[in-house]
Amino acid sequence: MKGPAVAVAWAEGADRSLPLPAYRTEGAAGADLCAHLPPESRADGLVLKPGERAAVPTGLRVAIPEGFEGQVRARSGLARRGLLLPNAPGTIDSDFRGEVLVLLLNAGDEAVTIRHGDRIAQFVIAPVLRAEFALREDLDDTARGTGGFGSTGLRP
Repeated sequence: MKGPAVAVAWAEGADRSLPLPAYRTEGAAGADLCAHLPPESRADGLVLKPGERAAVPTGLRVAIPEGFEGQVRARSGLARRGLLLPNAPGTIDSDFRGEVLVLLLNAGDEAVTIRHGDRIAQFVIAPVLRAEFALREDLDDTARGTGGFGSTGLRP
């Protein structure tokens, strides 16, 4: 199934030899986003020590059609090494035209080096529904009620 056309432009000073977002398999839901490090960081890479986070540039700007969003999600191989996206999924709104950045957090026990061109996140284009919010004095009752964090238990 084909999705919407998403226009992509290089950010100012971008290394145009890096690939555009791409789906690696026929069944992939997300297109890979690559790290676009500044020239002075490319030789050594970006080192994230345990507990550190960084907004990693992608060198890309996008124009997502109205009615859709871009979701920036973790790649499982990086998550296994401790690299997480603390705001996952990060949302790229249809009216945003700045450079796409990927917020990475090293939640592991060892430093992780991000190299220029590394695939650092997945980019999923998804439809968006806009709700109409209406203030009410009371809400309908449900079986769950006001039970919050952990209220449904751990086991099926």
